Amino acid sequence: MHTLVVAAPAFVASVVEFVEALTIVLAVGMTRQWRSTLIGVGAAVATLAVIVGVFGTAIVVFVPIEILRLVVGGFLLVFGLQWICKATLRAAGARAKHDEAAIFQRELAFLSHEPPVPAVGMDWISFTVAFKGVLLEGLEVAFIVVTFGASAGQLGP
Repeated sequence: MHTLVVAAPAFVASVVEFVEALTIVLAVGMTRQWRSTLIGVGAAVATLAVIVGVFGTAIVVFVPIEILRLVVGGFLLVFGLQWICKATLRAAGARAKHDEAAIFQRELAFLSHEPPVPAVGMDWISFTVAFKGVLLEGLEVAFIVVTFGASAGQLGP
């Protein structure tokens, strides 16, 4: 049960990041080239797997739990304060609501002004945008999972 209490908020926070990455990938694929976009996604997932495999194991094996809790607690405070600030500003009407449709349209407009897609070969714009988007959102997911897991003493699961 304790693992579920830790896993549920980590999963919900991860879904938000997944939707953001999916929005970027769909915008790039629809406006540029699906082949290069999907290669970029695959490269980012492989890079994430290596990063998490190397550093995730290193954190669990080499970092004392007290230091990890201190660092994770600091991240929780910083991220939590940022999230509270954003939520308060959105509730007060001082900041726009998080609108994936608007973000998608903005990405489409940005990508439509790029040079034409090559007929053959690799479209490096598609690859790079998809790679960066998936890698950054994936790293956010890794930080979220490590933060929630370490703060609850459930880093392993």
